[in-house]
Amino acid sequence: MKTNSNSYTIIYSVVMVVIVAFLLAFVFQALKPIQDINVQLDHQKQILYALNQDRNMSNETTLELWNKLIMADDIIDKEGNIIERGKQGGVDAAFRLNSKDAKEGKLAVFRCKVDGKEKYVIPVYGNGLWGPINGFIAINEDKTTIFGVYFNHESETAGLGAEIKDNKDWQDQFKGKKLLDGSKQNVIFSVEKKIINRDSQVDALTGATLTSNGVTNMFRSDKGGLQAYIKFLNRQ
Repeated sequence: MKTNSNSYTIIYSVVMVVIVAFLLAFVFQALKPIQDINVQLDHQKQILYALNQDRNMSNETTLELWNKLIMADDIIDKEGNIIERGKQGGVDAAFRLNSKDAKEGKLAVFRCKVDGKEKYVIPVYGNGLWGPINGFIAINEDKTTIFGVYFNHESETAGLGAEIKDNKDWQDQFKGKKLLDGSKQNVIFSVEKKIINRDSQVDALTGATLTSNGVTNMFRSDKGGLQAYIKFLNRQ
């Protein structure tokens, strides 16, 4: 075949595309187990961050703390009933749930023990200015006050909305804040520009009003938010 013919060029291009596609698929499959491990470790770290653990922890420390502090990753319904029991250091029950499951009423609860005291970590989901945001709320044994939080985002603006993830000092303001109203039927916690009640409010992020409102909605929404857990929070 003549190397300067159109047929040669087309065949050569097709062969190269097939070879490159095969190599990319092979590399993806070869690296996928490593990628899955890294994704799982990141997920575990975020939950541990909500429990006020060191944010510079190594992967080895992450696994050690996970097995020590996480008593069970249970799945519950909106009535607060356990529909699937997790296990200590578990990653096969609630750990596998996502925002779609939460909006359908399949709720994750991580039952934890820190310094001998029970804590509950609950994942929440919402929307920021440019895309989805999510987080973990760690709740004290009384189920009415915040022990710690960690928030994440996909595409918020650096220095503004992205501060929900990057600004630890801002996240630390959430500690000890009150979650519920007097009847314990509604989540009242909020992020506000002007603080009226410091028992149940924290300052909004400067220049990130919509993202701050998104954080409030992650607490108050009954679809992907903490309000969906109101029956669980009322159970003793």
